[in-house]
Amino acid sequence: MIKEGERLPEASFVVMEKRAASKKSTMDIFAGRRVALFGLPGAFTPVCHREHLPGIVSLVDTLEKNGVDVVACTAVNDVFVLHRWARDHGAQRKVLMLADGNADFAMRSGLAVDLSEFGLGIRSNRYAMVVRDGTVEILNVENALSEHDASSAASVCRLLEQDAPLQTAPEPTGTPTPI
Repeated sequence: MIKEGERLPEASFVVMEKRAASKKSTMDIFAGRRVALFGLPGAFTPVCHREHLPGIVSLVDTLEKNGVDVVACTAVNDVFVLHRWARDHGAQRKVLMLADGNADFAMRSGLAVDLSEFGLGIRSNRYAMVVRDGTVEILNVENALSEHDASSAASVCRLLEQDAPLQTAPEPTGTPTPI
């Protein structure tokens, strides 16, 4: 798993720009900026849909006031699903939705989780990350996919306000629980 102080792996995301899908590299997204990146297992899944993304959207301004240039969300979904999900939550033009459809970023960063036993395949773990110019400053990974406390936008805001590093949760063990 990637750690604080390490550079992000090179991977590509798909983003929606002016009604067309566009491929962007890790460096296209993160170079020269401070980005708050929220990794979610999947659009429209219960915790992600009802709690995690709405919390991110509601705190975009606070994150920006605390030195974040871009607020982004990634999930192992296609760009069209993420685009619709963003629209449903009023996240368009607020949160950059990064489709990691093949889980390339999730796997290369060591933040993938295998949910095949639930019919969901490889997904992103639930995490919050603050990245400055491609280097991870802060990383917090949840112990269980059904939780979103440590990876919430509110937790990131509190820690940015305190200018203190997030406390990384211990790596999850055992069988993953469904999201």
